[in-house]
Amino acid sequence: MGLTIIGLGPGDPGALTRAAWDALSNAAHVYLRTRVHPTVEHLPKGPVYADFDRLYEDASAFSDVYERIVSVLIDELAASRDVVYAVPGDPMVAEGTVTKLLAVCRENGFDVTIIHGVSFIEPTLGVLGIDALDGLQLFDGIELAGAHHPPVNPDYPALVAQVYGQSMASDVKLTLMNQYPDEHEVTLIHGAGTDQAKVEQMPLYEMDRGRVAHLTTLFVPALVNVPGSVHGFAGFQETIATLRDPEDGCPWDQEQSHESLRPYVLEETYEVLEAIDSGDPERLMEELGDLLLQVVLHAQIGTDDGEFSMSDVIRTIDDKLKRRHPHVWGTVEVNGSAEQVRANWQEIKQAERAERGKDSESILDGVPSALPALAQANQYDHRAHRVGFDWESLDAVIEKVQEEILEVRQAGTPDEQFFEIG
Repeated sequence: MGLTIIGLGPGDPGALTRAAWDALSNAAHVYLRTRVHPTVEHLPKGPVYADFDRLYEDASAFSDVYERIVSVLIDELAASRDVVYAVPGDPMVAEGTVTKLLAVCRENGFDVTIIHGVSFIEPTLGVLGIDALDGLQLFDGIELAGAHHPPVNPDYPALVAQVYGQSMASDVKLTLMNQYPDEHEVTLIHGAGTDQAKVEQMPLYEMDRGRVAHLTTLFVPALVNVPGSVHGFAGFQETIATLRDPEDGCPWDQEQSHESLRPYVLEETYEVLEAIDSGDPERLMEELGDLLLQVVLHAQIGTDDGEFSMSDVIRTIDDKLKRRHPHVWGTVEVNGSAEQVRANWQEIKQAERAERGKDSESILDGVPSALPALAQANQYDHRAHRVGFDWESLDAVIEKVQEEILEVRQAGTPDEQFFEIG
């Protein structure tokens, strides 16, 4: 027994392939993921067509619908029945049920035949007049709508599929606005691959105000302010890697090391602090860029020397953040208390040190020795405050200082004086 998955094309009945037509004509029973597709009414007569549209009305999330569809089809296969399943477009493009089906079929040894169809991509590219090989990125609107920051490289164009309705368009817009300017011009393509195809251009902030339906795709052009400039992290890494290139790079950047860059890291950090104090956003933006340069340059040196790569740097800090925020990525409850978050953070840090065999002997352990003296003293003061080593009034502080000065004067030897001054 086996599963045949058929692509119905983008919507124009003329785009249905001969192989798909023959397979449907010879089937006794066909499962349609949905009837809400222009090609369905033109399919060959004869088979009994069933659909899963009712599941979309009852489920709270698309993932639930997909799981249910897969369950029904696998049950049919397990009952030793051949199954024909037809989906819009191509089975291997933006079809969450198909990827789940293939995984389950591999596990259970069911044979699978895929009859490809024209996806929404080809007619969309034709409407836009662009080539997919110009760095085009493809994203699922459902996943993008649930993100807080788009996983999109802004230096290249992107297609966002399955922007099914107004609410999803609004969620996708908000995610994209975490990276793109509100006025960035985007394009909505409706019904690509049908005789009802329509194109609308608008600023990003307006994309959820127009007509959005199940055959709507969003096109987001590359973010280009100045020719040759980059906006994405990957593009900036390419800039730094070029500077470090042994043949075509810059002699100064080529000869730098972690040690030689040490003073610049400190200098740029202080310039960021000064920009924060100035209250000037433009200045802060520029200084943050200078500091980022130091981070990426160190990462490239690490790559060149075989020590670590930028992906290692990002993975390490990302893992650490998620590990230290179990109330966000775990099951810990903090009831909105920032103080509890800080306490959890310290406990997790302590456990991490213990796992590495570096369990702290003192609450003052871990304060960077490279800090300037006053900044280091300030950190020690905060550490002491955490455990209640503090005074409630200025008089008590003065009394304690006078007590310590007296002990310095009473010290009988240079060693005792050194200890008391400390």
